[in-house]
Amino acid sequence: MFNYLRQRFTSHLRERGRRRARLVSKDGRCNIEFGNVEQSRFVFLIDIWTTILDLRWRYKMTIFISAFLGSWFLFGLLWYVVAYIHKDLPEFNPSINHTPCVENINGLTSAFLFSLETQVTIGYGFRCVTEQCATAIFLLIFQSILGVIINSFMCGAILAKISRSKNRAKTITFSKNAVISKRGGKLCLLIRVANLRKSLLIGSHIYGKLLKTTITPEGETIILDQVNIEFVVDAGNENLFFISPLTIYHIIDKNSPFFHMAAETILQQDFELVVFLDGTVEATSATCQVRTSYIPEEVLWGYRFAPIVSKTKEGKYRVDFQNFSKTVAVETPHCAFCLYNEKEAKAKEKKGYDNPGFVLSEVNETSDTQM
Repeated sequence: MFNYLRQRFTSHLRERGRRRARLVSKDGRCNIEFGNVEQSRFVFLIDIWTTILDLRWRYKMTIFISAFLGSWFLFGLLWYVVAYIHKDLPEFNPSINHTPCVENINGLTSAFLFSLETQVTIGYGFRCVTEQCATAIFLLIFQSILGVIINSFMCGAILAKISRSKNRAKTITFSKNAVISKRGGKLCLLIRVANLRKSLLIGSHIYGKLLKTTITPEGETIILDQVNIEFVVDAGNENLFFISPLTIYHIIDKNSPFFHMAAETILQQDFELVVFLDGTVEATSATCQVRTSYIPEEVLWGYRFAPIVSKTKEGKYRVDFQNFSKTVAVETPHCAFCLYNEKEAKAKEKKGYDNPGFVLSEVNETSDTQM
C-alpha cells in the first residue's frame, strides 16, 4: 500500500512538473514572464489603447469608474472655486441683486452635482450657468469637450473589449489528445478541431510549431527551439470550409521531426506541439487566432478518432460531440522508420520478373582428366 501511494505521488509530481513546463496551455494562454526589462514601464502608456484593452476586466472597470468619478469631482472643485471667488456662496451673504456665475450652488455637494449634470448632459434646469462671468463659460466649454473625450475613450474601450476576436476563439475547440496512426498508407499525426458556431471563419489556415530543446553542433543549447509542422486536410489547409469538425493531419515522413520517434520512446521525449488556427471572423471581419498545445503524454500512438458526423433519416447532418475526443485503438506500425523500410522492401520485390519458359536443369559435373 505504501509503495502504491509513493508511486502515485511520484507520478503526480512528474505530471505537475510537466504542466509547469508547458509554454501554451490547452486554452491558448502563454505561460511566460519577462524579467530584467531595461525599458521603463512608461513605454506602455505611450500605447495606452492597447494597454487598456489588455487589462483584465476588474482593472478595466476600476479605471472606468475612477475616470468618471475623478473628472466629476475635479470639475466640482473647480466650480466651487469659481463660486467662492465670485462670492456666490451663502456664507458671503450676497445681496438680492447679486447675479452668481452658476445659480443654486450652495456648497461643495451642489458643485459636484452641477459638474455631474454638465458632463453627462442631464440638464435638470435647476442649476445653470449665467452670463455674469467668462470664467464659468470657459469652464463649461472645457468640461463638455473633455467629457466627450472621456466618454468616447472609455465606452470605446469597453465595446472593443467585449467584441475582441479573442472571445470568438473560445468557440473553436481542439481535441484533448493527438493521435498517431496510418492514413492513406502513410503514418500521420492527427488532431481534431471543431467550430461550435454556425458562422464560418473566413480564410482559415492551420499550422503548428514543435518546441523542444536542441543542442547545436557548436555546443549551444537552444531552449524552445521552433520547428515548423505542416498540417493538411483532404481539401487543403487554405480557405477551409469550417462548418463541421475537421481532422487535420501531419504526415510523418523523413523530413518530419517525429520520424525518429517510436511508440516506445515518445513518452521519453521532451517537446511541446503548439497548433495554431488563424482566420477572419465572418460577422466582424476581425482576425482571430486559436491555439492549443500537446505534450508527449497527450499524443496517443496507435489510435484514431471515433466517427463524429452522421446523417439522419430526415436528410440532416448531425455532429455528435460526445465522440469528439474519443479514440479507438487501431493497428499501427510502432515507428515511421519501420513503415518506410517495409514499403521499400515491397517495392524491391516488385522489380523482379518471372519467366515462365525458363527451365532449371541440373548438370552433373564429371572430370575427364585422367592421371
